[in-house]
Amino acid sequence: MLTLLHLLSSVALLVWGTHIVRTGVMRVFGSDLRRVLSASIQKKGRAFVAGVGVTALVQSSNATALLVISFVAQGLIGLSPALVILLGADVGTALMARVLTFDLSWLSPLLILFGVITFLSQKKNRIGQVGRACIGLGLIILALQLIVVSAEPITQASAVREVFSSLAGDAVLALLIGALFAMISYSSLAAVLLTATLAATGLVPLNIALCIVIGSNLGSGFLAMLSSRGQGAISRRLVLGSLLFKIIGCILVVPWIGLFTQWLRQYSLPPAEVVIYFHVIYNLLRCLLMLPLVEPMARLTTRLISEDPTLTSQLTPRYLDTAALDTPSLALANAVRETLRLGDVIEQMLLGFNEVLRGNQQHKREVAHLKDESDMLYGAIKLYLARLPQDGLSDVDSRRWAEIIETTVNLEQAGEIIDRMTSEMASKSLSKNRSFSIKGIEELNTLHVRLVKNLDLAMSVFLSGDIDNAKRLRRAKHRFRLVNQRYALAHVDRLHQQNVQSMETSSLHMGLLADMRRLNSLFCAVAYYVLEVQEDDRDSNENE
Repeated sequence: MLTLLHLLSSVALLVWGTHIVRTGVMRVFGSDLRRVLSASIQKKGRAFVAGVGVTALVQSSNATALLVISFVAQGLIGLSPALVILLGADVGTALMARVLTFDLSWLSPLLILFGVITFLSQKKNRIGQVGRACIGLGLIILALQLIVVSAEPITQASAVREVFSSLAGDAVLALLIGALFAMISYSSLAAVLLTATLAATGLVPLNIALCIVIGSNLGSGFLAMLSSRGQGAISRRLVLGSLLFKIIGCILVVPWIGLFTQWLRQYSLPPAEVVIYFHVIYNLLRCLLMLPLVEPMARLTTRLISEDPTLTSQLTPRYLDTAALDTPSLALANAVRETLRLGDVIEQMLLGFNEVLRGNQQHKREVAHLKDESDMLYGAIKLYLARLPQDGLSDVDSRRWAEIIETTVNLEQAGEIIDRMTSEMASKSLSKNRSFSIKGIEELNTLHVRLVKNLDLAMSVFLSGDIDNAKRLRRAKHRFRLVNQRYALAHVDRLHQQNVQSMETSSLHMGLLADMRRLNSLFCAVAYYVLEVQEDDRDSNENE
């Protein structure tokens, strides 16, 4: 029992090592890897090589699949180029399995020592994340050694040998075991490395080991299918196409595994080497053969998975890519883009309110619908940022994180105010056939125009952090407040003149002026945040 526990813990260490490597690499090179993928879609050869290279760095075809799925979901990559990248990712996984099974036992302690020192001393810098990746690579190499040591006593047990020997003629069960290995370890790479180790100890017959390797490829396809749950139709088409390519390769090769292993026995090759090289050659040949079938596969999956009209009609987060959470700077950039979308929704609400102000009561329902959409986007951004690991944020990223949170909160509150203003307009003015005076409606329209301009400027400042625009926005806030005060006094003056329209709408008019003043303050708050950051940076430089 203890021996089995040691083996399982060694496998867990292998899985954890691949996770740490993937996290470290994504945090350092995540944006660069995405740029490489997005720039390689013009030609099949470049897309294929990009898939190989990215997967070799992140140590996981599943991680590459998540990147490509996010691109496809955002409409940045077409279905056919994305399928080519995933074919390259399968080859990249196979090549890394070959590299990691070389005798690198001397390298493991060096990588772990260097990685720990670097990571602990510079955790929030890029160098610290490189150290994280080194720790993971060292753990992978160490885990492979531990698996060999842990598996050796198990291979001596006659009962265990009989169990695996009984699988010698059951290729289907071996495929299922391989798929299960890949899904449990969340990595076909880890599954293949474990299979090679078990084959080297003699625990698993060679033909079964090769079937397990093919099954691990299928398992990675099923993992991608699970990862695409909740995604759009095009993302599900992508992972389905990749899985079908793997199933086709499996069907073509498995019937010949028995003859292939009989032919190999005459050369007395090391089983572990056979497993690893088979994995490389199988994936390379399969993917190259599938390249001409990419367009037909894209058409087939498009027929099999149709768009859901109920989903396409709903506003959903477009840029909150969960695969980017391992790259804080990229995740924050995604949150910024989604916040800009939230700003667009608030601006549409303002325009809808202005239509109600002009007497078009049917726009009230549109504003209420936009309010629901703004609440959805606000909640999605908030939860997305909450999932971002705080320990991996630099000081600059931490400030940006706080700025995004504050801006989204202000926009959400602005949506509440606009929705209330619209409802009050419809209930207190339009439904009772009351109208503002000519001067009063002109004043409200003027303030509305200023609000829209200040919101646009605020979103520009939020995106760029430009100091000059932040100062312009601060001045615009003060001018708005002065104009608002002047219009409030003008309304009171009309009351003294016994203006009937002003008297009937006085409560509503003053309430709208107060709400517009609060809206302006919420929009312009980003200017103060940017200017405060500039002052803090200047003070810190002076202290140095």
